[in-house]
Amino acid sequence: MNTSASFQSGLSPFDFFNFDLTTPISGNIPRVAEPAAAVDFPQPTPDADLLRQLSFIPGLKEILLLRQVHALEHATVWVLSESNSAYTNSRESTNVQVDNELLSGLSTEHGFYLYGEVNISDLRRAVTLALHRLTSGESDLAVHPRCGTNLSVAMLLTAGLAVGVHLLLPFRPIEQLIGLGLAATTAAELAPDLGLMAQRYITTAIPFNLKIEHIIRTRDVWGREAHFVKVNWQE
Repeated sequence: MNTSASFQSGLSPFDFFNFDLTTPISGNIPRVAEPAAAVDFPQPTPDADLLRQLSFIPGLKEILLLRQVHALEHATVWVLSESNSAYTNSRESTNVQVDNELLSGLSTEHGFYLYGEVNISDLRRAVTLALHRLTSGESDLAVHPRCGTNLSVAMLLTAGLAVGVHLLLPFRPIEQLIGLGLAATTAAELAPDLGLMAQRYITTAIPFNLKIEHIIRTRDVWGREAHFVKVNWQE
């Protein structure tokens, strides 16, 4: 049986207060200005602004949506990993990211699949909390060391360096082998940091425009059991 749950995501507005700090020197005490009423400021939505300006580009909305879903997928895995971890000193370890390698995900423009044993109630809470934390400033949750982006960057970097070495070094076996070894070593050193940068600036985006619709137990296109977190785009 498929179980679903609906969510309403939202953010608390910031409250700004005006204080009159003027100290009277002589004469009548001036009237103190009353605190200004709280003002609702719209959340920044750069993806929505970009979509309005470039709406004529086919597939742009799906790309922007996929980037935000990707970030929410990573953040959900982080939150679930935190909740399933046992801390020796919980108050001192709340800022430590713990990765549960039994959990993984796959993002689509309609939502994301979450693989691994997880209670659907825990998943509901984790997705809601992940969305709130991402949109409240915890952008580090959007990147993950086990993301496929890292592997793609490593492969492209290795291939690029190997081709460059092949063209620059003499076409003799020993020099070519040494060059390939150096290329592979350099790629292995650079790939993790470059992969995280690619995630942060290219393949993920803070999900200001996502609204969680429901979560169901289902199977992906390969027949693997998973939970699917369905999301919708909102301006």
